[in-house]
Amino acid sequence: MLDHETTINLILRAQKGDQNAKNTLVCENSPLIKSIIKRFIGKGIEYDDLFQLGAMGFVKAINNFDVSFNVKFSTYVVPMIIGEVKRFMRDDGAIKVSRTIKTFNLQINKFIEGYLKENGVKPSIETIAKKFDVSSQEVVFVMDSARMPISLYTPFEDDEEKSLLVVDRFVQNTQTDEMFDNMFLCDVMKKLEKRDKKIILLRYFRDKTQSEIAKELGISQVQVSRLETKILEKIRSKLAK
Repeated sequence: MLDHETTINLILRAQKGDQNAKNTLVCENSPLIKSIIKRFIGKGIEYDDLFQLGAMGFVKAINNFDVSFNVKFSTYVVPMIIGEVKRFMRDDGAIKVSRTIKTFNLQINKFIEGYLKENGVKPSIETIAKKFDVSSQEVVFVMDSARMPISLYTPFEDDEEKSLLVVDRFVQNTQTDEMFDNMFLCDVMKKLEKRDKKIILLRYFRDKTQSEIAKELGISQVQVSRLETKILEKIRSKLAK
């Protein structure tokens, strides 16, 4: 892969209309695109079409990338590619959101609004699941199915300090080691303290909720939230260097 300085120079040229620079970026980063689209193989889309979608997401990342974000381009491009494929699967592909799921999501949203007005805080996934007598996994699935795309740099609504961004949750690939290598996170993870590393692994690679992590570590959910924010700030600062 290209080094950071070369990548930035090519991006700036591509944004000014240099097609050769854009082609070079796509060609040199094709292994990264292939590693990302692997997770969608076997879900009703041909491999060549997946790669084309991945390339489209990559080009969009080139056009929209702003060096003032203070993140590596590779960090920015991954969620763009994943989003492009998921958007196709949702709008044009084989995966469609059924009316039943949409109706259930409306019921969940109505319950959340009422709960928020009455208690001043949003209900947890476990509370919602108990209310509708379903599993927590089903609640997450239904809510995610109806979720509309938002900016990668929008703060999470459940993060009180508003320092946890959507882009912080982009690593969802089960091939953890490969993603670490691609996104320059391996060295950062190795330098984290044992508890911090465990929180990140459970939260982002085992898809555990903050409440579940809190129970496992014997601390409160609020403590997990604050620790998570500090750890992500530390990771972001190292990635920006």
